[in-house]
Amino acid sequence: MSASKFFTAKQKKTLTAAIRAAELNTSGEIRLHVELRCKEDVLDHAAFIFEELEMHNTEQRNGVLFYIAVEDKKLAILGDAGINAVVPPGFWDEIKDLMVSHFKEGKYTEGLSQGIRMAGEQLKKFFPYKKGDKNELSDDISFGNNQ
Repeated sequence: MSASKFFTAKQKKTLTAAIRAAELNTSGEIRLHVELRCKEDVLDHAAFIFEELEMHNTEQRNGVLFYIAVEDKKLAILGDAGINAVVPPGFWDEIKDLMVSHFKEGKYTEGLSQGIRMAGEQLKKFFPYKKGDKNELSDDISFGNNQ
């Protein structure tokens, strides 16, 4: 199986819609990156993907990456410096724990959607939408080189 086939077309639309909805009231940016395998430390690799996707180039440094390696059952959530400076301690772990509880039941789309919504709420709180804000990063799911 390839990473791009892990989700059905309907699930991909649901996840993309969750990203768009989460970004609706904020200048923050959310990306989802899916791979099959992650052979290194998941946070190190997610940081590499964060840079590859140029998420560090947002004006307010308020990008959030949801990274999953489905076959290796690895998950990371990375916030850029702007959002990490303002979210409560343990916030990303809270989201991760909630998502893992869904994943254990095979509910990947639901877990990701809920985690994305939670991130969006924090982004809205600290980085509210202002007139003229533009969508700086794609809302589409990206897939790793092991597609």
